[in-house]
Amino acid sequence: MGWDKLVAGEKEVILAGRIRSMRGHGGMIFIDVEDATGKIQALLKKDGLGEKGYQFFIDNFDIGDFAEIRGTLFITKRGEKTVAVSNYKMLAKALLPLPEKWHGLQDVEERYRKRYLDLIFNGDVRQKFIIRGQIIKAIREFLEKRGFMEVETPTLQTIYGGATARPFKTHLNAYDMDVYLRISKELHLKRLMVAGFEKVYEIGKDFRNEGVDKQHNPDFTMLEFYWAYATYKDLMEMAEEMFAAILKEIFGKTKITYQGKQIDLTPPWPRVEFIELLKKVKIDYWSQNRENLAAAAKKMGVEVNKAAGKAEIADEIYKKYCRSDIIGPTFIIHYPVECKPLAKRLEMDSAMLANFQLVINGLEIVNAYSEQNDPIEQAKRLKEQEEMFKKGFEEAQRTDNDFIEALEYGMPPTAGFGMGIDRLVALLTDSNALREIILFPIMKPKKSKN
Repeated sequence: MGWDKLVAGEKEVILAGRIRSMRGHGGMIFIDVEDATGKIQALLKKDGLGEKGYQFFIDNFDIGDFAEIRGTLFITKRGEKTVAVSNYKMLAKALLPLPEKWHGLQDVEERYRKRYLDLIFNGDVRQKFIIRGQIIKAIREFLEKRGFMEVETPTLQTIYGGATARPFKTHLNAYDMDVYLRISKELHLKRLMVAGFEKVYEIGKDFRNEGVDKQHNPDFTMLEFYWAYATYKDLMEMAEEMFAAILKEIFGKTKITYQGKQIDLTPPWPRVEFIELLKKVKIDYWSQNRENLAAAAKKMGVEVNKAAGKAEIADEIYKKYCRSDIIGPTFIIHYPVECKPLAKRLEMDSAMLANFQLVINGLEIVNAYSEQNDPIEQAKRLKEQEEMFKKGFEEAQRTDNDFIEALEYGMPPTAGFGMGIDRLVALLTDSNALREIILFPIMKPKKSKN
């Protein structure tokens, strides 16, 4: 029933929400009551509630309390929709008063520490998380329309794998053994491809025990999906379709503004060879050995782990000098084979990978490739990673022998796709850092004043 009909019919309404303001005028009190859908004004009058009821409200209710109000609707002389309160009830008492000057708080970390207050006072922050939910919903709908099934794989793993990263380690008392928080979902999702599922996806948390900055958070949300009988080229087309679908569904357009820059996400998107990008900063990958490349990186001010391989050094140079210049959506394709031990070699050039990364505004949004499904080749390449780990490269991938055994039973040709949900949301909501779009980011404890 519309507002006008409710007013005309003088029907009683019951509303509940948080009191956001109180204004007294003689024998009247105006309050604003807010819930998740909006805010409405209510009027409490002494002659309507009686002396006792009116005074009880004055003595016991404060801004921040949750109240239930009953009454009829009317419009004030100033044209404001209002509830004339005939009865009320305390639903929850706020023992701490809401801060008077929270909006525009300069201490950004305090906003993250007390996100519940941030969401109360800052409507634009709340809207970002509403959009985040809409983006995830749109991704699910896109995949499920194409026959993908959502699954769940273990967060605790006996051996971590699927990415180049340092894990979080913990101990499982029941079995008296060490386990790890997953750094990726990849190896378990591939086991499902072996099992006969042909289109699976998972949206969930991964954990990497690494640095924290605008683009990285220790726990983050990733989408991974795997598609049997598809290749990395199919995934590039699918990425274009997915982004177009999400943008049109939520924003009604394929152009966005990020940090003052206009970015057109209308497909198709350009494809650029990884090796050619390095050449632009005078790095010829194939003509240099590992030591020469490490020396060149040092001259360029790129920090390199002493145990890192040639491919890892090249990737660090690319990240510092090439990626930041890429603004519009671009597929960076065909990395050297050493870069990604779980990816398949390119048929026309076995030294290169059948892979791509999608970069937008200097951010790696998607990492995808045709999956390595040859157990012998996979074991060999993971063994190379183990050698790097033994030399001190902690981020090297480890060998999961159970996964290798699963591949020996046969996995169909498969393409795999990983997308950072947090980075995508940050991009689409014009947010400068991942913490802005993670509800409760982990924070370093404050130092005690004692």
